[in-house]
Amino acid sequence: MQVLITGANGFLGSALSRRLVGDGHRVRALVRPGSDASALDGLGVERVSGDVTEPDSLQRAVEGMEVVFHLAGLRRAPERSAFFRVNAEGTRTVCDAMLRVRARRMVLAGSLAAVGPSRPDRPHVETDPFAPEEWYGESKAEAERIAFGTAGLEVTAVRPPRILGPGDRENLVLFRLVKRGIRLEIGGGPRPLSVVDVDDVVELLVVAAVRPEAVGEAFFAPGPDQTTLEEIQTLGAGVLGVRPRTLRLSPGRLRALAAMADGFSRLTGKHLPLNRKLARQLLAPAWTCSGEKARVRLGWVPRIDARTSIARSAAWYQAHGWL
Repeated sequence: MQVLITGANGFLGSALSRRLVGDGHRVRALVRPGSDASALDGLGVERVSGDVTEPDSLQRAVEGMEVVFHLAGLRRAPERSAFFRVNAEGTRTVCDAMLRVRARRMVLAGSLAAVGPSRPDRPHVETDPFAPEEWYGESKAEAERIAFGTAGLEVTAVRPPRILGPGDRENLVLFRLVKRGIRLEIGGGPRPLSVVDVDDVVELLVVAAVRPEAVGEAFFAPGPDQTTLEEIQTLGAGVLGVRPRTLRLSPGRLRALAAMADGFSRLTGKHLPLNRKLARQLLAPAWTCSGEKARVRLGWVPRIDARTSIARSAAWYQAHGWL
């Protein structure tokens, strides 16, 4: 199989690249100029310079591809327009490029954020409507509307919740806090989270690319169990061999700190780990989803539980000097 991966040098993209190359597929990686592509070193993938927001750069990348895994996206930005320019309009640009060269099959990386927080007693299912509560989720919902609404393409969307595993940067801040002896606890909890290991997400992406019954469908991709923000830190501390002290934050204090961080980002152009988007996510009553549809229709069963995935993340961070 000949595949293009947008965002191939990212956390999920590089894991997918490793899997596909290992399975004997030809992988072409779209790499944004100036971005760090070291995660692809030694994999034997064909690298093509391009940007999903620049139509002229996509023609060569898409040419001759059987499947396009569209994973590229923006997770942090100080304004709404940036999310929509990359995540939504970037998806439109990829779809248009595929139509021009008659490439038909797209597997889109969606997000639980497009559907928004869940209730603690009821995980989201795929028939739930989009109800995002922040800009990132809004842009990911729009990306799905664009992709599924593009006539002539065969589209599947895979919607992971919080992804863990070796090489993850999104949750790195939690492990760094723990390493420094701090365990963050937010008042009003516990707040259940669906999480999933990166290798389980990769498995579903691969299955979705080859199964005809996946076409035209969206699938949530949770791991086999749930956890909480506090448990992630506790388990990480165990792997790292530290005994952190608990720092309790009220919801109001967290919102105030996030507002200050966003102000700093606007002034300096530097995106801090904390922002209003993250604060809203952390304060939601739950972020859970069901993987039943993927199990029944595609036979996908996640193998790596939260405890194991957290341990894999922490061990990898230590081995690579990220902590």
